[in-house]
Amino acid sequence: MAKIKFQSLTGMHDILPEDQVYIKRIQKVVESVVNSYSFEKIETPILENVEVFQKAVGDDTDIVGKEMYTFRTKGGDMVALRPEGTSGVMRSYLENGMHNLPQPVKLWYTGPFFRYERPQAGRFRQFHQFGFEAIGDASPSTDSQIIQMSYDVLKELGFKNLTIEVNSIGDQECRPYFKKILTSYLKSKRSSLCTDCQRRLKENPLRILDCKEEKCQRVRAGAPQMIDHLCEKCHAHFKGVLEFLDELELPYTLNPYLVRGLDYYTKTVFEIVETSEDGKSLGTLIGGGRYDNLSKMLGGIEIPACGSAAGIERIVSLMKTREMKTGPKKEEPKIFLAQLGQLAKRKSMKLFEDFRSAKIPVAESFSKDSLKAQLRSANKLNIRWVLIFGQKEALEDFITLRDMNSGVQQEIKLDKVLEEMKGKLAQER
Repeated sequence: MAKIKFQSLTGMHDILPEDQVYIKRIQKVVESVVNSYSFEKIETPILENVEVFQKAVGDDTDIVGKEMYTFRTKGGDMVALRPEGTSGVMRSYLENGMHNLPQPVKLWYTGPFFRYERPQAGRFRQFHQFGFEAIGDASPSTDSQIIQMSYDVLKELGFKNLTIEVNSIGDQECRPYFKKILTSYLKSKRSSLCTDCQRRLKENPLRILDCKEEKCQRVRAGAPQMIDHLCEKCHAHFKGVLEFLDELELPYTLNPYLVRGLDYYTKTVFEIVETSEDGKSLGTLIGGGRYDNLSKMLGGIEIPACGSAAGIERIVSLMKTREMKTGPKKEEPKIFLAQLGQLAKRKSMKLFEDFRSAKIPVAESFSKDSLKAQLRSANKLNIRWVLIFGQKEALEDFITLRDMNSGVQQEIKLDKVLEEMKGKLAQER
């Protein structure tokens, strides 16, 4: 076989038909959940002004500093392929005057996102997410609703042993004081931190708590905890969130070192992780939190908001590994439509549409001219009933029905075919 000249770019992947059934299942479950909670779909552009993400996500984050695809357009604008969904949704909320609508405005999205990172299992440079955003409400009930919805999606997909890790990272009132305490502790451990975290110590010490390097996690284990330094307002809010989670009987655990990696987060942050039988985390499936400062970062007034997002490829990969259900199987055709000659082919296409309109699945092979080849196709599909449309049949408006089990054939008037086949199929049920 000749060497393939063109291949997909590194980190980009084709979503083949065998994966589409899993994606369809995820979308169906997500749509069921969002409809229950009256969330409405939004689609934002894949390209945004680069400052949308620089201001919202943070210049010193890996996403903006290392992973974002940016380029200058022919008109001179500096743009970025969106690396995440929340910033674009908030930009749209502000631009389209959604603050004039009844609050909270409840939105959901799904689509492709882009990050230039080292490709590995379940991680791609073009990937897909779904997400929920509730904008315009400060109540702890909104946080708990977003967490409940995220949990519902995973449960309905068939995931078990789920735990919600939750924390509060405070707000602009209490976080500066905590940063000072944390920085003081981390400076004393500077030599034990990885190179990236030594840089983060100056720029954003909170992000060190999110580092996955083992040496940094050892340092983190002795670090002060934000939860002990919350202001009265943040403490009351977090207490309210936990009371809702208790009432909803959701399985949660406090993770005092959970911060999430983006600058716009305030107060509640959470991740839903899958755990093994012995309680060990198998990785995050959905994450999110509150982002009350994001609107202000993008030039608006302060608007409370909360949301979550999940990577679809990771969920698909786990569903495939565990052979999880993708929903009811597609109904297999029990009728095969064979044809011979151009007139018969044209009339067959019209008949095929009649069957489709009647919601009766029919297999066909319009690209083949040989009756023998078409009957072989019907045999491979294990189809009993074959409708044969030849030149004579096309001219005289009838069709020949062959029972592949017995070999018996009968002629049926063209205008009676649908009715006749409905009867045959009903007898087999």
